[in-house]
Amino acid sequence: MAAQLSYRPKPGEIPTNPGVYRFRDADGRVLYVGKAKNLRARLSNYFAPLRSLHERTRRMVTTAASVEWTVVDSDVDSLQLEYMWIKEFDPPFNVRYRDDKSYPFMAITLADEAPRVIVTRNHRIKGAKYFGPYPKVWAVHDTIDLMIKVFPIRTCSDASYKKAMQSGRPCFPGQIGRCGGPCSMKVTIDEHRAIVDDFISFMSGGDERFARALTARMKEASAAMDYEAAATYRDRLQAIDAVLKRSALVLAPDTDADVFGIAEDELSAAVQHFVIRGGRVRGVRATTIDKELDIAGADLVDQVLQRAYGDAAAADIPRQVLVPTLPDDAADLEQWLRDRRERPVSIQVAQRGRKADLMKTANLNAQQALMLHKTRRTSDYVARSQALTDLQEALDLAEAPLRIECFDVSHLSGTNVVASMVVFEDGLPRKDQYRSFGVPETTDDTDSLYQVLTRRLAYLDRPEEGEELPDVEAVLAAGVSDGEVVTTRKKPRFAYRPQLLVVDGGKPQVEAAARALADAGHSEIALCGIAKRLEEVWMPGEEYPVILPRTSEALYLLQRLRDEAHRFAITHQRRRRKRDISSVLAEVPGLGDTRIKALLRHFGSVSALREATPEQIAELPGIGPKLAATVHAHLSEG
Repeated sequence: MAAQLSYRPKPGEIPTNPGVYRFRDADGRVLYVGKAKNLRARLSNYFAPLRSLHERTRRMVTTAASVEWTVVDSDVDSLQLEYMWIKEFDPPFNVRYRDDKSYPFMAITLADEAPRVIVTRNHRIKGAKYFGPYPKVWAVHDTIDLMIKVFPIRTCSDASYKKAMQSGRPCFPGQIGRCGGPCSMKVTIDEHRAIVDDFISFMSGGDERFARALTARMKEASAAMDYEAAATYRDRLQAIDAVLKRSALVLAPDTDADVFGIAEDELSAAVQHFVIRGGRVRGVRATTIDKELDIAGADLVDQVLQRAYGDAAAADIPRQVLVPTLPDDAADLEQWLRDRRERPVSIQVAQRGRKADLMKTANLNAQQALMLHKTRRTSDYVARSQALTDLQEALDLAEAPLRIECFDVSHLSGTNVVASMVVFEDGLPRKDQYRSFGVPETTDDTDSLYQVLTRRLAYLDRPEEGEELPDVEAVLAAGVSDGEVVTTRKKPRFAYRPQLLVVDGGKPQVEAAARALADAGHSEIALCGIAKRLEEVWMPGEEYPVILPRTSEALYLLQRLRDEAHRFAITHQRRRRKRDISSVLAEVPGLGDTRIKALLRHFGSVSALREATPEQIAELPGIGPKLAATVHAHLSEG
């Protein structure tokens, strides 16, 4: 690998102005698009010594054959140009968005002579006004059914409308009271347009002025003894109340805001976008992101906001945008949104109160969406098959690794060391075959791994446990009496030979595992390690790691293995620690299970309890001075 990139611009060629840059490969394909307040300062980071670059950045710049840039007048202009180029070129190293599903929307076809309300998944109806997205189709239909009781607008098809206007006979939905357009012969086109405007106004902000106006009209009709009209207004009020209750009030009634909850790991991110209008949740959209380069935190929020508002109409940009982390160029983003909305827009991090609670809800939904995305991807048969094939090719294996075992070591500041082994067969976890190990004495993680793997590999060389007993015919032929019961012992699952061992860690951990394989005489078993921070895949004896694409199914499988091994190790450690703590306290005379639980709940650990004075221990209900002194003395002796 060359120490320097051949296409690196000469010193002084790159301007210090704000702008947007593009990396291209030898065929001219755009690989990556980025923006910068200072092009020279930003691009110089990409042309640092290759050994100092992030592994995935190194792969991008070495794949590229040229870099070009465009200077703009301001940072806000660079935001807009970056978004346009990402949308136009779809660069493989920029974050890639995957909507979890095609969400249903409520749309009002404002370009029509008599606009109608429909349920659609098509986002490109010319001149349409959209509301949503909604989680389910029935939710949109229920909302429309309630709304047309208050704002009777057209619901019939274009064919029915055209036929009704030509014949002078109401459309069928109009005859049964389900359509309020001019085709129902009850209103004119202009009157219908006014009702449509009220419909949109109500849905845009849940404006309760309509409820107040209907209440006043109902009272007036009742005072005039026009009870039929009063009943009509009452029914409309009930419909409005039902719509408002369906969308719970979460913030102040005058709040228009978008809330973005984000959960991420090294490979993916999930975004939950809550649309708040008039203080109520009007729509929720979920998006999954595949990350190629190392982008996280503030940079990811920047990209999410650009995508959310890049093509948005001015009316769809709220006054306030709530995010989990403030982007570095928040002021530029605010200016960009202000120019599009033509009114002030603020980007904030919710610190307290209802907004902070709503942000927690959005983040929680994002975490669940990310977990569901990874689970679905792993459980999908086609994805699993692709993952095993990709893994075979990436690691240069003779066959696809149908059985993979992954090991992780966990400890508490060097003490209470435990290890876990998780098993995946055909790309799926086999939890009945998981194993956990205690490591009584060790020097470090590599020594722990060596010990654990040595113990595990020893089971492969136990023929007395790994071989089946003779079958029934063979035993009978040898002269076994009829009264004896003969069984066949199956091979213990722990003795099954894996095709691939995975360890959590980088080069040192892999070398320790390779030493264990060699000492056990099982060098035929493939081995790799996955480093947590950079998601690098290390092979024994190799100076550089294997870099899998971040969209690779193989990398998702390795990551899931590593995370499952870590989870299982932590769970075992906590159980063991809890058991150890309980056993220490169980030796104290007069302490039962209830009092032990009360002490641990109050002090949190035996260490904290050991540091407490007898007077502090005696403050707990049910523990008198004598018992407190006994507990203190017992722990002091230990």
